[in-house]
Amino acid sequence: MPLAAIGDIVHASPAGVGAFNVIQLEHATAIVAGAEALGLPVVLQISENCVRYHGALEPIALASLAVARRAAVPVAVHLDHATDRALVEEAVLLGLGSVMFDASALPDEENVVTTAAVAAWCHERGVWVEAELGEVGGKDGVHAPGARTKPHEAVDYVTRTGVDALAVAVGSSHAMTTKDAVLDLELIAELRAAVPVPLVLHGSSGVPDDTLRHAVRHGMKKINIATHLNKAFTGAIRDYLSGDERVVDSRKYLRAGRDAVTREVTHLLSVLTA
Repeated sequence: MPLAAIGDIVHASPAGVGAFNVIQLEHATAIVAGAEALGLPVVLQISENCVRYHGALEPIALASLAVARRAAVPVAVHLDHATDRALVEEAVLLGLGSVMFDASALPDEENVVTTAAVAAWCHERGVWVEAELGEVGGKDGVHAPGARTKPHEAVDYVTRTGVDALAVAVGSSHAMTTKDAVLDLELIAELRAAVPVPLVLHGSSGVPDDTLRHAVRHGMKKINIATHLNKAFTGAIRDYLSGDERVVDSRKYLRAGRDAVTREVTHLLSVLTA
C-alpha cells in the first residue's frame, strides 16, 4: 500500500486518529500490526529525542517508511517535536510527509515568525505541518503543568503561521505513567469551534480511556501516545526475562515487548474510534 499522507488520514477519519511514537524497529512493526488488526489507519511518529537516541534520523526514518509501505492499512510517518529546522528539512528530504515543529520555547512573536517560515517551506514541498501553542505540560522549562490554550490566541496563531494542525494545552501532560490526567472538555469544544485546523492532543498516555473517548467527541482529532506503549513494552520484557533467566536470544524477549505494544495499539485505536 502506498505511504499515506497524514492530512488525508486526519481529514478522512470520522473519529480520532492514533499517532504512536516509534523508538526502534520493534515499535514500528508492532504499531502497524495493531492497526492492521482493526483495519484502521495509523501514524508512526519519530521524535527529536528518538533521533538523538539513534544518533541520526535517517536509519529510523527509512526503517519506519519501509514498514509503512508494506502495511495493509494507510500509515503515515511523522516527525514529532522537532525544535531544529535543519531536522525538519532532513525529514522532508528523506520522505516524511508531515512534521511537528515545536517553537513553544521561543518568545511568542519569534515562535510565530519561525513557525510561519517553516510552514511555508514545508508547504512548498507538499508537507503537512503541526505546531504547538499553550505549553503542553510535562517537560522542563516552558512546558508548565496546568497551562491552558486560549481559543482566541489559537485562532490568531493558526492564521499567522498557516499551520495545518495545532497541539493545544487542555490538561494533559507528557511522559505520564499513570492514567489520571483530567482534561478540560469544555475548553476542547471551544477550541474546536474556533480553530479552523485539526486539534492534536499531546501527552495522551496519562488520559483514561473514557476521557479519551470524550476528548475525541468534543473535538480532538490526532491523539499522540508514547509513554504508555513504552511502559507496556518494558513491562513485557521485564516479565519475560524474570521468567527465564537463561534466555540470551534477544528476539525472544523483544517479541514479547512487540506483542504487548501491538495489543495496546489495537485497544487504544478501538477507544479512539468508539
